[in-house]
Amino acid sequence: MSEAIVKAIQEGKTVLGIEFGSTRIKAVLVDESHQPIAMGTHDWENRLEDNIWTYSLDDIWGGLTSCYGSLAEDVKAKYGVPLVRLGALGFSGMMHGYMPFDRTGKLLVPFRTWRNTMTEEACRKLVQVFQFNIPQRWSIAHLYQAILNGEPHVKDISYLTTLAGYIHWQLSGEKVMGIGEASGMFPIDSAARDFDGRMLDQFDKLTAEKGYPWKIRDILPRVACAGQQAGVLTAEGAKRLDPTGTLEPGAAMCPPEGDAGTGMTATNSVAVRTGNISAGTSIFSMVVTEASLSKVHEEIDMVTTPDGYPVAMVHCNNCTSDLNAWVHLFEQFAELSGQKISKDDLYGSLYREALKGDADCGGLMAYNYFSGEPVMGLDAGRPLFLRTPDASFTLANFMRAHLYGAMAALKIGNDILLKEEHVRVDSLMGHGGLFKTPVVGQQLMAAAMNAPVTVMDTASEGGPWGIAILACYMREKEEGETLADYLNNKIFAGQTGTTISPKPEDVAGFDAYIEKYKAALPAEKAAIAGLR
Repeated sequence: MSEAIVKAIQEGKTVLGIEFGSTRIKAVLVDESHQPIAMGTHDWENRLEDNIWTYSLDDIWGGLTSCYGSLAEDVKAKYGVPLVRLGALGFSGMMHGYMPFDRTGKLLVPFRTWRNTMTEEACRKLVQVFQFNIPQRWSIAHLYQAILNGEPHVKDISYLTTLAGYIHWQLSGEKVMGIGEASGMFPIDSAARDFDGRMLDQFDKLTAEKGYPWKIRDILPRVACAGQQAGVLTAEGAKRLDPTGTLEPGAAMCPPEGDAGTGMTATNSVAVRTGNISAGTSIFSMVVTEASLSKVHEEIDMVTTPDGYPVAMVHCNNCTSDLNAWVHLFEQFAELSGQKISKDDLYGSLYREALKGDADCGGLMAYNYFSGEPVMGLDAGRPLFLRTPDASFTLANFMRAHLYGAMAALKIGNDILLKEEHVRVDSLMGHGGLFKTPVVGQQLMAAAMNAPVTVMDTASEGGPWGIAILACYMREKEEGETLADYLNNKIFAGQTGTTISPKPEDVAGFDAYIEKYKAALPAEKAAIAGLR
């Protein structure tokens, strides 16, 4: 046991990051050298209620206290001392979505998550007005769709936020949002480091005839950049986070961020011409651009880094859910045959088998859509596996096809960014569950992007570590020190990782798979239409 770590915990010099992912809430406590020293987790899952993907408030608060409790127990077990005070903390969460509150703080409708694809009409109209791509999952799309639908709650909105913003508000009393997360609510003017003023005015004109008692500026959070303080943990907030009453209030809080921003931070991908790929329940790539794109692409979202620089984002709603379902099926078979295999060993064995498959998957095809996929023009999802009668139906090809399927929509979107817009990328960093098994996800992603993919040794810490590092930057930054400089010089200096370059045969095989994938897409659309 390190005496220095015990002392840091007792003196309140550790920093906590908590991220609400789609399937897991995870907490990471870091020491003064920015290394993780304790962790906590809570597994959860969204539910489809009245055709809306949601988590209840009970899910949110029960999950948060369970996750924090798990972390506190880890601290006590490892170091023999309670976690009483923190130096700083930050919260992040799955981006976008819709959480409108009235002036009493009541949630007006159940939380509508990023996974919902119910705002197509609103997006179409907003794109025409703004001349800026508005994805279906963005908060402004949900708000405008609610307006178009004539939903009665809209007139009562006093505050509109996201999951991370909601948690931060409840624990600090501050209605504030990190600029990266804010860019998933409403378009950002990167020069002003704030919501785009012209578009705010356009939205007010668009909705003026409705006679609502609010203007859009009135109900959006204040925008803050990385490095700024965004409040402190209040006494009430400390009690909500730690119902045992052990945790003291007063810790400084950094602006709440989305999982995209924490992913950029955790992979040192905030500088121009760097990029990262996050692959878990959803999958997205982020590339920090040198200039604006030549035109609006509905497949590409323009968001920002946590310090406000423009980022081209390809976001796909579906990634590992179908893969996980198939692995679970194999797990059931193993148990039926009397074999008990750990999940890590099972995933590792099946993923490694995929590398033995044909580069084009031998005539097998997998569509992984659990929910709608706007990049592909799908408003719903039906997982679908196809093969030709003469296909090479092997386990290797089966697993490779599902891994390709998990990456297919992302590849299609990035082909527009890299081949049509000629955006230059010096490095791509991979993180998330898809990369947990060494080599496999990395090698196949390199083929999909036709670019080297690096996984850092710290990548498994992911978003919770990323938001903890943003909280550290808030505490430690020197005058004029940019986030990119801070990460390069103080966080990632000396860090090691593994880089895998694309193999020409894999690139050609993935391209061949994608051509057949796009040609057979009508089968997926027919399944959506026919299987209700």
